[in-house]
This record gives sequence, structure tokens and C-alpha cells, in this order.
Amino acid sequence: MAAAALAQLLPQPLYRVRLVESDAIGTVGVGEATIPQIRTFNRALGLDEDAFLRATGGTFKLGIEFVGWGSPGERYLHAFGDVGRDTALHAFHHAWLRARALGRVRPLGDHALNDLAARAHRMQRGAARTARALPEMPYAFHFDAALYARMLRRFAEARGVERHEGRIVHVERDRDSGNVAALLLEGERRVEGDLFVDATGFRSLLLGEALGVGFDDWTRWLPCDRALAVPSARTEPLLPYTRATAHDAGWQWRIPLQHRTGNGVVYSSAHWSDDRAADHLLANLDGTAEGDPRPIRFTTGKRREMWSHNVVALGLAAGFMEPLESTSLHLVQSAIARLLKLLPGTAAGAAQRDAFNRQADAEWTRIRDFLILHYRANARPGDFWSACRDTPPPDTLAAKLALWNEEAAVWREEEELFTEVAWVQVLIGQGAIPARWHPLADGPSDAEIVEYCDLVHQLAAREVAQMPGHAAFVAQHCPARG
Repeated sequence: MAAAALAQLLPQPLYRVRLVESDAIGTVGVGEATIPQIRTFNRALGLDEDAFLRATGGTFKLGIEFVGWGSPGERYLHAFGDVGRDTALHAFHHAWLRARALGRVRPLGDHALNDLAARAHRMQRGAARTARALPEMPYAFHFDAALYARMLRRFAEARGVERHEGRIVHVERDRDSGNVAALLLEGERRVEGDLFVDATGFRSLLLGEALGVGFDDWTRWLPCDRALAVPSARTEPLLPYTRATAHDAGWQWRIPLQHRTGNGVVYSSAHWSDDRAADHLLANLDGTAEGDPRPIRFTTGKRREMWSHNVVALGLAAGFMEPLESTSLHLVQSAIARLLKLLPGTAAGAAQRDAFNRQADAEWTRIRDFLILHYRANARPGDFWSACRDTPPPDTLAAKLALWNEEAAVWREEEELFTEVAWVQVLIGQGAIPARWHPLADGPSDAEIVEYCDLVHQLAAREVAQMPGHAAFVAQHCPARG
């Protein structure tokens, strides 16, 4: 992603981009589910959306279904886009809470275009067809990350990126500045550079090992530290959403592609053995497993600085955020955008690095808090889930929850990734329903507030009714190559 973006956006021949990687080193490859911002990245590269989906076996994604997170058997969707329609005075969920107290309202998701379309297995692009009041339906993708990587590699090389195949055996540093001067590869090859992007995975070979940048461990709040991943055969229907199903020691993901289904189980090794996790994963597949489960060990957290000296870390080299809300590729994308905005000239200054690190720290910690919310707001039995409920949250999350509990308010800070609507869907979806709402929602009469909520649902339901099925939409516009 970095090589493709730099090749596309940096003026040539002022900049020279060299990519060092080894086909002998595997990838984690769980980042197959995305959020809508990936469309911005692909557009910046000039990628044709349908061609991209054909090349990667991709499907459309309207949100994430969470099964059993509040209590066993319960489910809700964190759908992209709006839920209901805000008034000039307050957000929609305040009207919904009041109507709920009257006992005269549908589930919250019934007022969201994406939620209704996802559950009906339907999909469309572009402006709404039935009512100008409805927004365009936002969407993201599911795709094969390995195929996407190959596509971007071809894209980068076609734009002048020099690819060097081989393992890094030593990182050479400048004695005076401490900067990385060059990478020494197998076969006594040397690759020099002015700025290095570290995408070496969990090892963080440049930033972590060579420069010694420390790591903030978030395991006390996000206790899962293992995953097993396995593909399975495609099954019907072809769902336009990701599924995350809670289990006794974590959760399991399901990502539908055109040619297969991506599956994985995330768990705490303090509560489940690897064998038990593998048994659970294989017993809960919708289709036949295509291979053996592949183990992944991780520690949730981040590097204390993601830009040190002349090294900027991306992806797993910068940190790990479990894929519960499909943020892995987004964090790569946002770091690339941040780097381009703060791109140094001949050498990076301290102010540039500090700005990058402040913004990265804010983004990562706010996403961390959103993930912790899923674990904390639960009513599940068992030691694992009890510990998640009882562990004191970070101060930033505690403040957010206190505001919600007092008056159903959510405040978005520091341009954090997840919107007020996202927080509301998870809070209400997992049973964290406050007793009060904004006082301005008390203005309309009982009949008016109920009618308002009903109208919002009817408009969205009418729009969804005319949409084509998701599988038919994919088959028409972007069927995978055979």
C-alpha cells in the first residue's frame, strides 16, 4: 500500500521509491474486511472499483454483525452510515430512546438504511432512488488481502518502484545522527535511503529492534492474544456484512468472499488452549475447511512512537489492533496519508515527527477505547467476560461512558475514527441503554415522536425493497476471474 501510494502521488523523478520484501516471509493476512475509507485510498490510486473487486474476489460490506456480545443469542449490526435522521436540536437516538420508553418503537437498526439492506442481503451504489431525504448508502469491501497485495505490487512496479527481493540481515545506522543509513540484504546487497518505511510486521525490525522504540501493551483491557485463521468454501447466501460471534474466551470472525469464506477465532490463551480454539473454529464453519488453521500470536498495543529518526512504521510494525472492527488496513492507510501531509524534504525535523506521533497516538487510543467497549458492555457468563466487565477502563473511555450514562450523549473528540452513531449502535446493541435522553427530545407529543420514528423506518425500508440482491449485484458488476 505504501509503495503504491508513494509511487502514485510523489512527483517523479524527484523521489525514488524502493521496495524491499521477501516472498519467503509469510503475511498475517487477516485484513480482508475493511471500512468505507478504503474507497478513498483506492480512488487516490485511480483504481477502477469493479476491476479491483474482480481481481481480489471481493464483495461489498455494509457493516458488521455482532452475535452474542451483549448476552448469548442476541445480535445487532454496527452498520455504516446514519441511523435515523437527526433533528436540528438533537441526534436521532434521543427520539428513539423516548419512543422506546413508551414501548412503541422498532429496534434501532430498523431505522438505518445499511442495517436493513444488510439483513435483506441487498446492495446498490449511488444516490437513493425513492426519496431525496435519504443519503447515499456507504459501503466497504471484503477481499482477499494476498490478491490485493499482488495487485498493488504490479501497480507500484509499473510506476517505477524498484523491488528488491530478499531478507534483511542487518540494519546499518549512521554514527552521528542515529538514523538508519541502509539495509543490508542477503547476498551482501546494500539498499540506502533517506526515509525508511518499516512494514516488517510484528518484529518491527527497523523501528522496534534497530531504533529500540518501546511498546505500550494493552492486554489488560484487550486480553485476547491468539488467533487461528482458516478459509472455507463459499456458502449461500453471499452476505454483505462481516460477522463477529462471541464465544467463551473471545470471538470468531466470518468474512464472505466470492471464491471462499475467511474465518478465524480470536481468543485468550489464559482461558483456552490452542487445541480447544481449533476445535471450536472448525466446528463452527459454514462450509468445508480449505486447509488447517494457521496460528497467529499477538499482543494488542502500539509503539510509543511510530516515527523515530528517519523511520516511519506502518501496520504490524507500528502496533496491533485486533480485527474486531476491521481497522487494520485503515490504520495503514491513515498513516500513509499522515506521512504524505508531513513529508520531509531533505531531512525530517522534530516538529514533523512530533506532529505525526501525536496524531497517531490519538487515533490508536480512540480506536482502542472503541474496541474495549465491545468487551466491557457485556452480560455474558464466564470468567473471561466477567474480567472484561470488571477491569477499570482507560480514563478516556470512562469519561465517554459517564457522559453516555448521564444523558445518552456521545462526544467525538480529536477527529477520532468512529462517529457518534457508531458508538450509539454498539452501546444500545449491547444493552447499555441510559434511562434519560436529551431534554429537547421531550418537545414533541408522544404521538409525534412515535410517528417520526415510524416515518424514518418506512423511508429506509422502501428504499431497500427496490435494491437488487447482493449476490446478483456482484455477479452483474464485478464477478471474480475464473
